[in-house]
Amino acid sequence: MNIIKKIKWLAVIVIAIVFIACNSGNKNAGVMYTCPMPQDSVFSDKPGKCPKCGMDLVPMEDHSMHSAQDMSDNMDSAKGYTCPMHPNVHSDTAGTCPVCGMQLEKVKPASEPKAVSLNTLLKPSNQQVIANVPMIHMMTREEDIEMVSYGFINYDTRQTGVISSNFSGRIEKLYVHYRYQKIAKGQRIMDIYSPELLTAQENLLFLLKNDSENAMLINAAKQKLYLLGMSNQQLNSVIKTGKPSYKVSVFSNYSGHIHESNSTGMNNNQPGSIQSVPVTTEELSVKEGMYVQKGQNIFSVYNPNRAWALLNIFTGQATMVKVGDKVRITPETNPGNDFRASINYIEPIYRSGSKTVTARVYFDNSSYKIPIGSQVKATIFAGDRSADWLPEEAVLSLGMDKVVFVRTGEAFMARKIETGITNKHLIQVLGGLDKTEAVAANAQYLMDSESFIKTN
Repeated sequence: MNIIKKIKWLAVIVIAIVFIACNSGNKNAGVMYTCPMPQDSVFSDKPGKCPKCGMDLVPMEDHSMHSAQDMSDNMDSAKGYTCPMHPNVHSDTAGTCPVCGMQLEKVKPASEPKAVSLNTLLKPSNQQVIANVPMIHMMTREEDIEMVSYGFINYDTRQTGVISSNFSGRIEKLYVHYRYQKIAKGQRIMDIYSPELLTAQENLLFLLKNDSENAMLINAAKQKLYLLGMSNQQLNSVIKTGKPSYKVSVFSNYSGHIHESNSTGMNNNQPGSIQSVPVTTEELSVKEGMYVQKGQNIFSVYNPNRAWALLNIFTGQATMVKVGDKVRITPETNPGNDFRASINYIEPIYRSGSKTVTARVYFDNSSYKIPIGSQVKATIFAGDRSADWLPEEAVLSLGMDKVVFVRTGEAFMARKIETGITNKHLIQVLGGLDKTEAVAANAQYLMDSESFIKTN
């Protein structure tokens, strides 16, 4: 009897052990183990140690556990409506955007691919581009027009003086020797021997000696000498000594830098051309012993304290600039010594070899001491202008044409527009684009570097 009870208890224990083993096997069924070191690439269906590095194998994560949760998250993120132009606008119901008035679109999960038709994909990339880039609208507002121009400093030719000869003769003595030599008003420039002037002096002395009562002839003889260039002091010296002066001095009536005049030459009394003014300081081509003609311009005197800035205005900006506009001049020699002035004159023609309009700004250079010929940068303040504007990055330049990429349905189409001035990184739009149309904020992102853009 005891033996039968023992057999029964033994059978119960065996069954229990088998049941526990089966449950344990079902629990671990389908679980894969791997080495924590990815480079070992060891996988097993039961726990143990890695045969390569000896580390304990760890169970791999079962991603099927997260599928339901991920699906729920995606469903939550797809709820609501938003504006395609203003992503910060959200609504629980369909409607229109309160900012731009466009129809709200349903929010799509990030994992959902965008629907693009086959017809769109087959179109050439130089006509239509599929991309996900920020978009903007053309804006209408008033802008303070500030145009940057470049130019240089030159002499104010209104203040240019000329030293000429009132009689024919030969240069006996020259008191200036090189270009850009500084001279002062009243300074002696040269001494000239003139047979004509000598004869006029002798006629005056003859009248004073033999017909001193004939005041009319004496005054006429004096007036002739004045007209020939003799000063009152020189004439009084001739009358006092009773002897004619064989050479007469020529004085400057101006202060400044001396240059050779571009009049006819005088070497050996033969016509020719005096050399043009060079950019380096060198000796004058006018020498002692050369002959001058009556009325010939020999030297030009430029005043460095009276200068003007010549600014180059591009054709597209010329209509914006007018006389009286304020301007800030910044010289390259001393950028911190900028000054304010106004545009005094706009030349009505293009200069030779230039495709820009030239504007003049007169100023007193006595305090600034800007070297003649130095480059300057100018900012012209042309007032306010109301216009339609686009950022400079949204417009693609194709030489003579300007192109934007307009959003049309599911893609961007290249379109040529008419543009005006450029101001503060904004481009004025004259035509070709409607205010309700959206364009790519950066046109460079949509350009195919291996093809030409084809516009409508």
